[in-house]
Amino acid sequence: MYFKPILLAISIALTPQASLAAGGGGDTTGVPEPTETTKKCKKSKVWSEKKKRCVKPGNASLSEDTLYEAVREYAYAGQYDNAQTILRVMQDQSDDRVLTYWGFTHRKLGNADLAMTFYERAISLNPDNLLSRSYMGQAHVEAGDTYLAWVQLQEIRTRGGMGSWPEQSLAKAIQSGKTYNY
Repeated sequence: MYFKPILLAISIALTPQASLAAGGGGDTTGVPEPTETTKKCKKSKVWSEKKKRCVKPGNASLSEDTLYEAVREYAYAGQYDNAQTILRVMQDQSDDRVLTYWGFTHRKLGNADLAMTFYERAISLNPDNLLSRSYMGQAHVEAGDTYLAWVQLQEIRTRGGMGSWPEQSLAKAIQSGKTYNY
């Protein structure tokens, strides 16, 4: 079918080429800034602002949001095992953000099929999870299926993600054929 490559080329041509600069702590803002968690903590520990030291991820002083940010930080630092250790102690294993990072870490550890299962579960719970869609699309790029990646890119755009970090990173991956190791 000739229309798929043509649609892909048109889509990429219309993609804004904004920078993929590192952003703040939200899901759609880019790579998280390093904090004390990855600067000072070892063995999956998380920095506790309350205690001003590294603590085990199951420590009651840590909120789910703090744990989630630590997961993101470890994942983007390439410390996938540390990220998964924290994911294991998170209370709500059906949270679409948690599922997204289970997918991300498994994909980076070479478990592509398992990663896709997590992305699919995250998206079924929250179809507007742009980050999970972007990571799923990047998994498709890695597998050589740019059409399925393009489908996720269109979903991101349709769901209000035009210009967002998930949209930009997936568009760049489709265009270059390369995904990102942060």
